[in-house]
Amino acid sequence: MKPEETFDYPIRWAWHSIQRQYQSIATTNDLTMTMGYVLLNIDVEIGTPSTQLGPKIGMEASSLTRTLKSMEEKGYIHKQTNDDDRRKVRICLTEKGLEKREISKAAVIHFNEILAAELTASQRTSFFEVMEMINNTLSNENIFEDISTYEAKN
Repeated sequence: MKPEETFDYPIRWAWHSIQRQYQSIATTNDLTMTMGYVLLNIDVEIGTPSTQLGPKIGMEASSLTRTLKSMEEKGYIHKQTNDDDRRKVRICLTEKGLEKREISKAAVIHFNEILAAELTASQRTSFFEVMEMINNTLSNENIFEDISTYEAKN
């Protein structure tokens, strides 16, 4: 099977292209793509509990911790401790963080507007249906559980 005949190849290829575009914008604005994604997923008004942020964006705790530390050092976020339970921490945006969030938001909106203009309504619907099916398959099944008994067919 050729790489371009697999499902993961075009997904990976497209995602790397998207990452390059977002990273280019992020770099010129003292961000990383990951920081932009985090900023977009923090509740603007009340912040987001740190324990909910990782699962919400699909990041491992150790990676999220490093990203949040860097964002705090840059002044994009601050941590707010719960008075009743000091173990609970809410991640909140600073004014600078809100500005960087708007940059990230504009990049995402721009990308989506470009794609929306290129695709028909039917293509957009099909895309989201297929992506939902892929995500459901990946989240509901351990598809690689029996990989040791799998023999590649040429």
